[in-house]
Amino acid sequence: MLNVVGIETYYGSIFALKGISLEVDRGSIVAVLGANGAGKSTLLRTISGLISPSKGRVEFEGRKIVGMSPNKIVKIGISHVPEGRQLFPEFTVLENLIMGAYIRKGIGEIRKDLEIIYRYFPILSERKTQNASSLSGGEQQMLAIGRALMSRPKLLLLDEPSLGLAPLTVEGIYRILRMINAEGTTILLVEQNAKLALSIAKNGYVFETGKVTVYGKIDELLQNEHIRKAYLGK
Repeated sequence: MLNVVGIETYYGSIFALKGISLEVDRGSIVAVLGANGAGKSTLLRTISGLISPSKGRVEFEGRKIVGMSPNKIVKIGISHVPEGRQLFPEFTVLENLIMGAYIRKGIGEIRKDLEIIYRYFPILSERKTQNASSLSGGEQQMLAIGRALMSRPKLLLLDEPSLGLAPLTVEGIYRILRMINAEGTTILLVEQNAKLALSIAKNGYVFETGKVTVYGKIDELLQNEHIRKAYLGK
């Protein structure tokens, strides 16, 4: 579904990604692990068109997408939930969700999808008239995911969905991510919490200073001594 081949990306003169390649199969969950500054968020920003790579290619369903605008990339089926959520704080929960459907037409279908989001995250239905800024951190993360799903993505990019949240909240969000995936949405997940990521993913990649150092199926990664020591504390 998604193929990233030999991507090199800079922030100014800083080399952020150094020849990154990875694959995401349709229907899978793929985890990207690594410390702060390893290039994980840069990868997602490159895929979603927020950053242009200096070298390499990104293909989605066989179509080259490097150079496409972020708006066009959303239209072809990729939605990005950024680190820090980046909601519209003075908009209500409902208005934020509607903003996620900006590429779509058909009020009836949008209403149906709102009900799906409320099924995933019932608290959003209860809070739909509140401003996003009044929500807790966990509720804001739910809203950010819900907003991204309103574009009906084929591929959902998630950047650190557990960051700063209480364990019970994280457990609930990950349960919903499994459901979203089971209902047909492919997920590329960036996560510092390796234990969480490896509990949900099919395949994984480990980034260190802008390079892929280890990759494979989750069972293989769980047996890798470096990963066990560096990321799982074993």
